[in-house]
Amino acid sequence: MSEGGEKLSKNELKRRAKLEQKAKEKAAKEAAKAQEAAAKGVTKKVVKEEEPLDPGKYHEHRCKTITGYKEAGENPYPHKFNVSISLTDFIEKYGGVADGSHSEDVVSVAGRVHSIRESGAKLKFYDLRGEGLKIQVMANASFAEQDFEAVHSRVHRGDIIGCTGYPGKTKKGELSIIPKEVHILTPCLHMLPTLHYGFKDKETRFRQRYLDLIMNEDVRQRFYTRSKIINYVRRFLDNLGFLEVETPMMNVVAGGATAKPFVTHHNDLNLDMFMRVAPELYLKMLVVGGLDRVYEIGRNFRNEGIDMTHNPEFTSMEFYMAYADYNDLMEIAEQMISGLALAVTGGYQVKYTPMGAEEPITVDYTPPFKRIPMIPELERLLKVKFPCATTFKEESGRKFLDDLCVKHEIDCPAPRTSARLLDKMVGDLIEVQCVNPTFITEHPQIMCPLAKYHRSTPGLTERFEMFVATKEIVNAYTELNDPFVQRAQFETQAEAKAAGDDEAQLIDENFCTSLEYGLPPTGGFGMGIDRLVMFLTDSYNIKEVLLFPAMKPEEQKEEAPPPTS
Repeated sequence: MSEGGEKLSKNELKRRAKLEQKAKEKAAKEAAKAQEAAAKGVTKKVVKEEEPLDPGKYHEHRCKTITGYKEAGENPYPHKFNVSISLTDFIEKYGGVADGSHSEDVVSVAGRVHSIRESGAKLKFYDLRGEGLKIQVMANASFAEQDFEAVHSRVHRGDIIGCTGYPGKTKKGELSIIPKEVHILTPCLHMLPTLHYGFKDKETRFRQRYLDLIMNEDVRQRFYTRSKIINYVRRFLDNLGFLEVETPMMNVVAGGATAKPFVTHHNDLNLDMFMRVAPELYLKMLVVGGLDRVYEIGRNFRNEGIDMTHNPEFTSMEFYMAYADYNDLMEIAEQMISGLALAVTGGYQVKYTPMGAEEPITVDYTPPFKRIPMIPELERLLKVKFPCATTFKEESGRKFLDDLCVKHEIDCPAPRTSARLLDKMVGDLIEVQCVNPTFITEHPQIMCPLAKYHRSTPGLTERFEMFVATKEIVNAYTELNDPFVQRAQFETQAEAKAAGDDEAQLIDENFCTSLEYGLPPTGGFGMGIDRLVMFLTDSYNIKEVLLFPAMKPEEQKEEAPPPTS
């Protein structure tokens, strides 16, 4: 039984006895070392590794320490450190140094300390990380031009340090810098997560992305890939003669997409305005003005749900191309997205792990992509003949769709308009088939107030959506350029909004007027950047590809005391 009255098993008693014996042996060795050092006249205190403390106490202790430095007249946050070589160039230039030797070059590098190891009082090793790379700092007292103990007793995990010294390798071949001088450039006041356990909790990672980037190299690489994807798209369009533009983020009318907007207020104008849900109408007005090929990569805002594939603010790319139709846009989509997959991943076969799946699926981006016409596919799956699509704007057509959803147990919350009923049917029956890139084409006009009517099938439009791994990433169509039909479509949308559809659009008079000046036959294309990044980086949660995703506010709790200055 333990001293506290706890009943212990024989095995536990044996285990504890062994631990006590090891502790005694370790203490005896340390005492012997201390006696030996004293006999040699060494009076300086040997610095031990930092003790594991409670994170709150650690923070408090570090704040007091840094405050003490300031009170002593020191500056723990220097203004400048001259870095003479990046870690990337350091590794490339000095990777060939022989094991157990060092170069006579003197260089300066900087980075964050991730681990500290000691080999006696005169030799310390740090893992220094930066630029997504790691080198070792082999701090040897015999090379130091500073008070070795005074400097290195202050270095903690997480500190940003600068080192000036000789590039070299240990006897085991690890590339290192052997510093003459080490300077703490920025102390870390918080205890970093241990390298053994890592920093894995998703909620904390998304809230403290800076710490996530410090600890997890794969996260850092994911955002480098995101940047490569955006740059590829930009170069692709530039090479086709497109002009990149910027359009307003606040609008008097929320138009350009079927979505619920965020409302804001302009104080000077005393006017409620909407954060843009899409840049479409402005971009088409530019085509009216003679900018035949324009595109914009930017943020949109939709006041809708947050889930694994939706964030209230997101990045999209939209382009508009005069004298093109939806067939041209499908070819461009195939070229751009297949080429992007090849450039980013090195092949057309890309692994992706959907949420909850034990094994990844393979998404094949090899062009050409499959094309599925919407209404014929619904007829095939539901084994029923649909009425002419022109009837969907009438009550008889709406009731036909409503009855189908009830019969096949397809859920559609109110308002049960024709557009919403069709959207739910497509989502439950067709989208789930689209693992490899697939075009769902020729949507009914009731679903597409900005798309041009189909040239051969009444009631349909020349529109397509592209799906990957069952999720939409592209929406495109031959643009409606008839101002009379456009106004009628807007009026239908306004009626739906009055009936309770928060996502329906209102009439944008400025846009309608621009169409009266003449919009050439035009193809319009919109692509979700965030989802595309998800699929090409094997991330099933959109928060993984957004540096600072929308998060529910944390419950009020006591904050850690701020640093005292």
